[in-house]
Amino acid sequence: KDECTSNPCGTGQTCKDANTAANSLNDYTCTCTNDNSIVKKGAPATCTLDECAANPCGAQQTCNDPKQSPSSTGDYVCTCPAPNQAITSTGSPATCTGGSNDECASSPCGAGQSCVDPDTASAPAMDYVCTCTTGTGTATGTPATCETDECKSNPCGPSQTCVDPNKAVASTGDYTCSCQAPQKGTKAGGPATCTLNECDANPCGTGQTCNDPTTSPTTTLDFTCTCANGVVATGTAATCEVDECVSNPCGAGQTCNDPNKAKSSQHDYTCTCDNDNTIVQTDGPATCSKNECDANPCGAGQTCNDPVQTPKSIGDFTCTCTNGVVATGTAATCEVDECASSPCGTGQTCNDPNKAKNSQHDYTCTCDNDNTIVQTDGPATCTKDECASNPCGAGQ
Repeated sequence: KDECTSNPCGTGQTCKDANTAANSLNDYTCTCTNDNSIVKKGAPATCTLDECAANPCGAQQTCNDPKQSPSSTGDYVCTCPAPNQAITSTGSPATCTGGSNDECASSPCGAGQSCVDPDTASAPAMDYVCTCTTGTGTATGTPATCETDECKSNPCGPSQTCVDPNKAVASTGDYTCSCQAPQKGTKAGGPATCTLNECDANPCGTGQTCNDPTTSPTTTLDFTCTCANGVVATGTAATCEVDECVSNPCGAGQTCNDPNKAKSSQHDYTCTCDNDNTIVQTDGPATCSKNECDANPCGAGQTCNDPVQTPKSIGDFTCTCTNGVVATGTAATCEVDECASSPCGTGQTCNDPNKAKNSQHDYTCTCDNDNTIVQTDGPATCTKDECASNPCGAGQ
């Protein structure tokens, strides 16, 4: 990738990217078109420097910087005011003579500063100018406060913030380089080592553990999000699923379904009976079996059978009598035909009008030769020989 495509150097400079590989960043160079000896790596170069902006000549002299190039320093020209405008000096304030009242003669500025009295012909007027020879600073009528801002040379580089807390000339190496947010890192006296912990932005959200293994500004989206149940995702928040059916809460004979496996969604699983999928229970096993015979609906002496033992199949039990009589959904009426044992004997007809089990001894015997002769609960007397009493008498 050619970093010069975005024109990072701006107008009046030439950009060149020697290595266009994707992992090669901030190695492009900016070269001033007005001075090809001025080159800056990874940031625009400073192509213009007017030394007169710092007022090195003082308040009473005229300053002119003919080249205004960072590589051409000390070539500014200081010119004395009238009537000494012919007096000039290159790279420092001019010594303007023309009288005997030169206030600089007593060295009022002290060491490390130059002194210029713009009008030595007049009486002392405290108009001399003190200019720092090391650092920057000027003052009129008093020594200047000389300062050196170490950050001006951009010692931290293009992507860090530089702060010089003490700009006194004697205070050097105390500037601080700080990484720009969201990167972290500071160092005094030199560029900081910047780190970028992607977890600081809480990309995983609540309930997940975030880990950034590299914390390198050039390596992104390598953080991991880990759920409490062990689910892990890289470069994005994980989907923490909790399938409540894993513990088989429904048991045998039922199907478990958890429609929402989100960690925050609990107790919403359902249990469906395998023998009747219309029977569904939420957050617990369904009642899939109900034997109606447990309530002994047939009573004594009958056999009960419930063929479909589900809560929704009611009234399908059967009651079976010992004589084979069967009823569904209710106790059977078990009939006992007293005539089955032929209690009347030969020549009589037996009839049991009520065959209910609790109706006994009500059968009747009717003589075949005389149906007017009927006996209940026993054989009828169907034969009577009137001659047995010898109504005819002897001899007949």
